[in-house]
Amino acid sequence: MEHILTMVFLATQGDKVTFSVNGVKPDLKDEDVKKLMATIIAKDIFVSTKGSLVAVSSAQITQREIKKLNIK
Repeated sequence: MEHILTMVFLATQGDKVTFSVNGVKPDLKDEDVKKLMATIIAKDIFVSTKGSLVAVSSAQITQREIKKLNIK
């Protein structure tokens, strides 16, 4: 089972910018994600075509099951 953290930020131009991280721990706490997102904004780690990230919009963890098929 794979878990994906999706973080949505607001950029300087008012648009939403989304980053996804695959393979996160399924038991991430809300506070840990809040701190991570605040650090990303404070240190200006990512810049998008929509400008710098200036605010947190939302976050979620998605669970995905992958079934590999033996086709050889």
